[in-house]
Amino acid sequence: MNLGSRKMIGEIKGRYGLNSPDILQVMADVPREEFVPPKFRDSAYDDCPIPIGFGQTISQPYTVAFMTDLLLKRTDLSKSKVLEIGTGLGYQAAILSRLVGKVYTIERIRPLYLKTKKIFQKLGLNNIFCRFGKGEAGWPEEAPFGGVMITAGVEKVPQELFRQLKPGGVLVAPVGKKDKVMTRYFKLKTHKITKTDHGIFHFVPLVS
Repeated sequence: MNLGSRKMIGEIKGRYGLNSPDILQVMADVPREEFVPPKFRDSAYDDCPIPIGFGQTISQPYTVAFMTDLLLKRTDLSKSKVLEIGTGLGYQAAILSRLVGKVYTIERIRPLYLKTKKIFQKLGLNNIFCRFGKGEAGWPEEAPFGGVMITAGVEKVPQELFRQLKPGGVLVAPVGKKDKVMTRYFKLKTHKITKTDHGIFHFVPLVS
């Protein structure tokens, strides 16, 4: 754990009270500076979003920790497939890759997609699979997924993503017309979807 990651983990635990040992250990181990543009590397471990170009950002560390905790809470995805919509430069996917079986991640901006594939290869993250395209359609040939995470703001979750979620699976997304409420959806064995709200977060929108 370097000095930057130690400070980052301390802020997540101290300021927000989030204390999930497995998630925080992974966040300490993954080199966040590899997932930000070179000119922002000195700020890689600051608790704030960082621009990555094309109107997109890498989420602040607390948001990454919070969404990961919501996805994994009371569910075991250690051998499961997880779908991520909105790869960006891949930091959230990298965190998930240490905690779940396989990560399937979709990015709609081609330069980000190409750059992120190289980052995953450099770091040897071989259980992450990338696709260039629109995330609303999901990844049907790899469904069903034990978990789905949308890392951009949406007005509502596309129904196709619920269809690709297996019973007993969890979907986490920031949802709302204006303010984005972090929402955790759970798919019952009957295929009914239940949800709980977990506060307002700021996200760039998911653009079709």
